[in-house]
Amino acid sequence: MKAFLECSDNSYWLANAHIPCSLLEENTFSSQTREGLCLVSLEVSNGKITSIQEEVPAIVDIPVINLNKSIIFPCFIDSHTHLDKGHIWERSPNRNGTFDTALTTARQDAKQWRLEDVYRRMEFGIKCSYAHGTAAIRTHIDAFGEQAEITLTALEELQKQWSGKITLQGVSLVSLDYYQTPEGEALADKIALIGGILGGVAYTHPDLEAQLEKTFRLAMERGLDLDFHADENGVPDSTCLAAIARMVIKHQFPGKVICGHCCSLAVQSPEVVKETLGLVKEAGITIISLPMCNLYLQDRQEAVTPFWRGVTRVIEMKQAGIPVVFASDNCRDPFYAFGDHDALEVFSQGVRIAHLDTPYGDWCNSVTRTAADSLRLPHLGRLGVGLEANLIIFKARYFSELLSRPQAERIVLRRGISIDTTLPDYCELDD
Repeated sequence: MKAFLECSDNSYWLANAHIPCSLLEENTFSSQTREGLCLVSLEVSNGKITSIQEEVPAIVDIPVINLNKSIIFPCFIDSHTHLDKGHIWERSPNRNGTFDTALTTARQDAKQWRLEDVYRRMEFGIKCSYAHGTAAIRTHIDAFGEQAEITLTALEELQKQWSGKITLQGVSLVSLDYYQTPEGEALADKIALIGGILGGVAYTHPDLEAQLEKTFRLAMERGLDLDFHADENGVPDSTCLAAIARMVIKHQFPGKVICGHCCSLAVQSPEVVKETLGLVKEAGITIISLPMCNLYLQDRQEAVTPFWRGVTRVIEMKQAGIPVVFASDNCRDPFYAFGDHDALEVFSQGVRIAHLDTPYGDWCNSVTRTAADSLRLPHLGRLGVGLEANLIIFKARYFSELLSRPQAERIVLRRGISIDTTLPDYCELDD
């Protein structure tokens, strides 16, 4: 099958495929499994999906590939990463695994972030993502001082090199007080110039409201979306998410707003949670949970077994009608020692850590459809007639099979043609 798909640029049917019903643009199929999988057949022609039916028509004049219930996903969307920090673990390990040590270690390593170094590591992450089946990545970029020019130059070049393969979005990452300086305003201008997203880390601070006011004003003046790191801690008094939501409501902010992490919500009282979720819902904010990195960093104490899993209240958010997304975050750097830019691993770990199984519902949208919508990419992350055949075919037939093995044998189709899914060799990272 893979050999056929590697060279096929004509028409064919993918028959008897299990597809999560929530990922179908038009779900008119009456039968589905208890896991929400529809058994359907897809016709692919000239790189696009031209038909989705319960069965292949009785008479067809194009090849038919019987998938025997193999699961098909649209290509993944990885909506929160840090490609510029990635793959520095060997030279800058986090020796006690804490968040504070991660910060200081990364800052020290940043002295080596010359253009060639940043470009090489960012591209390595992109190569991994592409091979695993990712179609779009949003990366946060450390953007203080001269580093902004270096890394944004790498980002722009990578956007050109990977155009047509991966949509690559960039978000500025600074503390919000930076935007109250002339350098911060210049950064906002640069982000607008390259079509990026204005972002930053919100910390509990007496001046937080003033910092948010300036950040929102800069975004509104330049027509930019906003993407914040918020409450990435286990401190009950950390309520930056609520402050951001109030600012969105106050200004009737016209753009999209995303908040990542929001971990402290998990250790706050039911009353605070209810109030915060109400504000987030009213503000129309999308929440991105980073299950692997937060599991790694949160509740870490020396010689003490962790009690809290680090994730935010994703189930309660979804019940409240708040869009919830999962993403990979850091990869092999001081903030997370592991990872391979594989959104299937992100989804799998999210299911296990946050108990998103039985039923699985539409949680698969968190790394596909909902994630694509949050990044303004409505043509990605779903399956429908007229959309490009950017698909991942897994050998697994059911969610239990899908989430029990790494699915290394997956077939990734881009515009209907199978790509090379060989992962880059780590030696590519050597100087």
